[in-house]
Amino acid sequence: MSQLRATKPGILVCAAIGIFVFLYLRNPTSEDPEEGPTHPAVVECGFYPDELCSALFEGKEAALQIAKFCKDPHGSEIVARLHRPGNCSRISRELHFITRPLSAEEGTFPLAYIVTIHKELALFVQLLRAIYLPQNVYCIHVDAKAPKKYKTAVQSLVNCFENIFISSKREKVAYTGFRRLQAEINCMKDLVHSKFQWSHVINLCGQDFPIKTNKDIIRYIRSKWNDKNITPGVIQPPSNKSKTSQTHREFTPEGNIYASPNERFRDDPPHNLTIYFGSASYVLTRKFVEFVLTDTRAKDMLRWSQDIHGPERHYWVTLNRLKGKNEPAKQGCSGQSQGQRRPLHRRFSPLQRFPLGLVDGSTCSKTICPWGSAGSSLLLGI
Repeated sequence: MSQLRATKPGILVCAAIGIFVFLYLRNPTSEDPEEGPTHPAVVECGFYPDELCSALFEGKEAALQIAKFCKDPHGSEIVARLHRPGNCSRISRELHFITRPLSAEEGTFPLAYIVTIHKELALFVQLLRAIYLPQNVYCIHVDAKAPKKYKTAVQSLVNCFENIFISSKREKVAYTGFRRLQAEINCMKDLVHSKFQWSHVINLCGQDFPIKTNKDIIRYIRSKWNDKNITPGVIQPPSNKSKTSQTHREFTPEGNIYASPNERFRDDPPHNLTIYFGSASYVLTRKFVEFVLTDTRAKDMLRWSQDIHGPERHYWVTLNRLKGKNEPAKQGCSGQSQGQRRPLHRRFSPLQRFPLGLVDGSTCSKTICPWGSAGSSLLLGI
């Protein structure tokens, strides 16, 4: 009994220490500076306080160092919102979609968008909410190879907006292969037959991001390109001729698709067309789109393009350069110098993947260059 009385104070002390440790762990405090974050708190990668934004745009070194610590805490939250059940008003509110035209000028000049996607769901949602306005119309082509969960999440988002729809026909897209071009043709058919009116169509991929507002875009189109197409390109250079004279077949090893050359040579282009080479990105008038879908020359050119390398870099610019009384639209942007005109969009990559941005071209892939925080001042100067 005396031993029990002797050990009782020790038991009480141990119990008190245990309770204190339990409460401390249950309610952690960040008062200790060593336990707190070592980087500045940010709400969302890319949405900084005004001072940091200004410093980034001016290219100040300190701001670039701070931006290195930028993480995207809301990427997983965006995905989670699309996967959990809920009504569309909640999705629209939480993801901050604009629900009315921002000006009368914009409301009377609706645009169409074709967006081809296959990965990075959160990045696609950020792109969509950046370009979304209720007067515009959006055709989303989801790669047929995309995971089922990805397709379901995109569908749940699209179902909440009358003016957004998924392409009625899906393709298994291969980079530089024909099916990317076919995917955009599929969307064009859907857009032309939709109930929505639109004046021009712009194509994007899920990793693009706008550097101009909707008002900037329509004012730029109206200023010089109101009834013209923006399809930068030049007459096909000799160094590029093998891509259209030699066939390229699509292969599917282990579920992946890629285009590969073989030794068979193609017939000459139909209708004695002069082949041009340019950008796969474009801004096209509705009249031109209707021409592409109905004209015999355009259809024959599409068939001829089925097994050439990178047909999307030849197809649009070649058709846009047709001359004669049946010319589909006034010729727009062509020629190398005109191809350098101010772009409406640039490839965008999350800062945590490319924190230093494009400096010397070392991060470019397949002629596409991702931009990070270091490129902010360069992009704003375009």
